[in-house]
Amino acid sequence: MKIQICIFILCILSACTSLEKNDKVSVSERNILVNDSVYLIKGICYHPVPKGSNQRSFETLSKDLELMNEAGINTIRLYAPADDKAVLDQIYQAGIKVIVGFGYNQNGYFDILTGSFADYIIKYKSHPAILFWELGNEYNYHPNWFEGDLKNWYMALNQAALKVKEIDGTHPVGTAHGELPDSLALSICTDIDIWGMNVYRWDDPGEIFTQWKAISGKPMYLSEAGADSYMTISKNGYAKGENQKAQADATRKILESIITNKDVCAGVAIFAFADEYWKAGNPDTQDPGGWAPNSSGVPYDGAPNEEYWGIVDIDRNKKEVFGVVKEQYRLLNTKTILKR
Repeated sequence: MKIQICIFILCILSACTSLEKNDKVSVSERNILVNDSVYLIKGICYHPVPKGSNQRSFETLSKDLELMNEAGINTIRLYAPADDKAVLDQIYQAGIKVIVGFGYNQNGYFDILTGSFADYIIKYKSHPAILFWELGNEYNYHPNWFEGDLKNWYMALNQAALKVKEIDGTHPVGTAHGELPDSLALSICTDIDIWGMNVYRWDDPGEIFTQWKAISGKPMYLSEAGADSYMTISKNGYAKGENQKAQADATRKILESIITNKDVCAGVAIFAFADEYWKAGNPDTQDPGGWAPNSSGVPYDGAPNEEYWGIVDIDRNKKEVFGVVKEQYRLLNTKTILKR
């Protein structure tokens, strides 16, 4: 009887260990691999700020993860690290992985400028929820942050990538670049493994995949893509005002383009999960307007309307685009042959 109990306990401990076993994430040619299998990012940008606030909160995480599971989302892209093991545990238990983003100057909160981002990586590099580390978010649109010279940013970026690799040999390092990186970015940032690109080219990003294929053999994904649900003007048959159909139609076409080009593109993080009331006016109400760099390509009015980008509204009611994401992510099959 004692032997049987011991065997039972050992089995439980073994099962718990296997659940917490960290996956090996790597890159091979244009692929992101998890345990040597191709991983296509069916992602969502996630920065949950409650109504009436301008601070991120994970108080709705359980409900959000249920909705993400329903939509077929397998990856969350965070703009800032979540320094809470319970949050990462919950995401992992939902079967979702995380791209952890680090800013350049975040007043010392795990940022690149102070080097404190390394402390976070040391702390969480063995957590099984981590997909890869991502340095910066379209900083190429802000040379004024780097003494007017983007070379300063790219050098800091590559040095940070080298530091990541010193600390963690089991996860790649990426960046989220505004649009296609140019020759300066590529020549300096040789230690970036995965290039994310925030791309807003109306409802068809297809040309960027051809452009990337011509200049690099590394993996790329769309770190931001999508549309908002507010039309500043009437255009292309879509009426002025809140217009969920415009958002849904544009997102469908964008995702169809990604699926067509998955020999080059490793996936997408749709922007964004929930509407964000803090961006353009009173955080208690949803306001049109807001500004984002290089946003003239936002479908279908060329205006970003920053508070209307969610696939769900701020109360977690599904918008029309939710069904589109669910439908298209089913088609973006993660079991594919290695891409060349």
